[in-house]
Amino acid sequence: MASDSSNQAGAAEAKLKPKPPPLPLSVRLQLAGLTAAIDAVERRDGTVNRCLYGVIDRLLSARANPRPDASGVRSFDFTMDASRGIWARVFAPATADRPLPVVVYYHGGGFALFSPAIGPFNGVCRRLCAALGAVVVSVNYRLAPEHRWPAAYDDGVDALRFLDSRGGVPGLDDDVPVDLGSCFLAGESAGGNIVHHVANRWAAAWQASALTLRVAGVFPVQPYFGGVERTPSELALEGVAPVVNLRRSDFSWTAFLPVGATRDHPAAHVTDDNADLAEQFPPAMVIIGGFDPLMDWQRRYADVLRRKGKEVLVAEYPGMFHGFYGFPELPEATKVLQDMKAFVDSHRATPKLADA
Repeated sequence: MASDSSNQAGAAEAKLKPKPPPLPLSVRLQLAGLTAAIDAVERRDGTVNRCLYGVIDRLLSARANPRPDASGVRSFDFTMDASRGIWARVFAPATADRPLPVVVYYHGGGFALFSPAIGPFNGVCRRLCAALGAVVVSVNYRLAPEHRWPAAYDDGVDALRFLDSRGGVPGLDDDVPVDLGSCFLAGESAGGNIVHHVANRWAAAWQASALTLRVAGVFPVQPYFGGVERTPSELALEGVAPVVNLRRSDFSWTAFLPVGATRDHPAAHVTDDNADLAEQFPPAMVIIGGFDPLMDWQRRYADVLRRKGKEVLVAEYPGMFHGFYGFPELPEATKVLQDMKAFVDSHRATPKLADA
């Protein structure tokens, strides 16, 4: 009887599980390869097999290309701090007839994996540059567990300080002027978490004394937040949604947070009234996928911003999995870029009128 009851409960639970949205074969194959690579390098003890990761990194990485592609976007790398391995890849048009906004981008990877050179992030930043009409600066920050909290946040803020101190983007000449007064921060997953914390630190400690750089808005794209609690979306989509599951999420928090910390640490748990927000925290467009196990945390995050009086726009894309906007085969990946452009256009610094 106990066995029959257990089987019935399991069958009932299976019926309650939502069905994955239909995806093109090319997307399903890419997702399978990505998750296999992640699982291959993440060890149960919370460390990363860096030897194997190095092989995968070389296979998945794309070189910067100073020649404009079909959309007119070129790319190049520059070093910010060689001692810490902080560098950036810039995506820019060949020319521009007016100052362009700057998007500082922080890649995903659970705080422990990847770089701006990895193919999907390289492609996303190219598309961001073309779709938003912006110069994109994709930052390579230090990875966990070798460099735990707050290393990624420190590197993210230092990237803004670097740009501010130089009054522009190194490697760009007068043919591509930039408007650092219209600087936006963007990043997906762990990068979305970094976006929040870097923006908050910048607003609290650096914005008032900045020379030229003003954070005009932020894009936490399916940001990676969490807590000790298992939310309804995490439980409902466990074993069903691609990319994110409880085991991978727990690995990332174990690798990134201080040794012994729980998932209720302030780096992860920015989803209730304990969230400490700077007075000048910038306007936010929070991007959520309707098939992302983390969507409950992301909705709570947006709600916290609202309750604390911050300007926030929530853009939800039904049926979309974690990381969907990295796949141009999906129409939603184009739609989200269009929505981001509208946000940039409405939050740019007001141009100063020329002196009479």
